[in-house]
Amino acid sequence: MSAQTSDNNLVASPDEPDHVAASTGPAPAADADPQLWQRKKKGPIAESLKAVAGFGVTFRNFFRPYVTEQYPFEKVPTQPRYHGRHQLNRYPDGLEKCVGCELCAWACPADAIYVEAASNTPEEQYSAGERYGRVYQINYLRCIFCGMCIEACPTRALTMSNDYEIWDDNREDLIFEKDRLLVPLNAGMLDTPHPMASGTSDMDYYNGSVTGATPDQIDWVASRRPHDASLASAGKPAQEVKA
Repeated sequence: MSAQTSDNNLVASPDEPDHVAASTGPAPAADADPQLWQRKKKGPIAESLKAVAGFGVTFRNFFRPYVTEQYPFEKVPTQPRYHGRHQLNRYPDGLEKCVGCELCAWACPADAIYVEAASNTPEEQYSAGERYGRVYQINYLRCIFCGMCIEACPTRALTMSNDYEIWDDNREDLIFEKDRLLVPLNAGMLDTPHPMASGTSDMDYYNGSVTGATPDQIDWVASRRPHDASLASAGKPAQEVKA
């Protein structure tokens, strides 16, 4: 007979045979169908042609005409959804879409993005919301252009352009700061900082209700930065907020 110890291990008594003491668990289950995972053996002819089969791709392309792209003199257009250099977008009135949530940095598998947020104030309003990305860096020495960062962005502030010519002879210059990532001002936009359109919220901006700089925003910038270059295009004529 067997006695059970405190650690639940079976100990054979002296009168039991050795094969009973060696069995400490259920027998392993037999393989139902070994042919499902075992590699099939090739015939003698296939075995002799393995060396030739390795050059199959070479033989298939040997007699095809060559296609040489004359880059950089002739540049082939990329696809519309090509994953190129990143860009930080703006709303139609010039406010930044980035709210400094850092979700892009968390989603980046290569740890190539660094974001440092700050709070907006009445005199320093850079984005539509409570916070904005005060520091935004992308290290293109690490970036693998996977696009996971733009999928994580809740405001579509970060997108990828068709620009793929990213190179430099200095490693430090391949760390792009916010001034190199932020898109330039278009017609109708005001340079930041400036307040949000009166009577609107961040959701109004996200839903596309704001289509350009309002007269109140233009007057606010003109009273504080009268020589701002963006005033010339923003006020002729100024676009109103949708009702």
